[in-house]
Amino acid sequence: MEHDQVDHLMADWQSARPDLDGSALHLVGRIFVLAQHLEKRVNQVLAECGLTLGTFDILATLRRHSTEGGLTPTQLMRSVMLSSGGMTNRLDRLEEAGLIQRQATPDDRRGVLVLLTELGRAKIDQATEARFHEAAESLPNWEAGEAEELTRLLRKWLIALVPVAHESASESP
Repeated sequence: MEHDQVDHLMADWQSARPDLDGSALHLVGRIFVLAQHLEKRVNQVLAECGLTLGTFDILATLRRHSTEGGLTPTQLMRSVMLSSGGMTNRLDRLEEAGLIQRQATPDDRRGVLVLLTELGRAKIDQATEARFHEAAESLPNWEAGEAEELTRLLRKWLIALVPVAHESASESP
């Protein structure tokens, strides 16, 4: 059997602290290392499209909700979990790049809706295709059923760890 970097790390801990049960860290450590590598790959793919992960999140949220006539900055902020200042900064940069536009809400001119421009839609569609392709390329050659089983187990773990109900970006506060 081949050994990975987590096996070596855990062997070191077993020598240094044999009193500790490291069984959970065998799994958590691998997920952590995989997440680091996957994030690096995503950032490389998005950089080739002229985006960062943060700007991709905003544009992708707008794209997923494009039939709803735009989202407010608050709805976007809730969806991508940014502070108000951080969201304003990103929206300013996206607007300067011509990828989004802000317009007054039809009901209340004090309110603002954020919409994708044609350029923004083309950019996020290109980046999304690259992102989906990168995700598929990052997977190993699974045996039948392995991907589905791992997905099921990770979903179960995520729900247990983060039991927050999913709130759509378009829901009102």
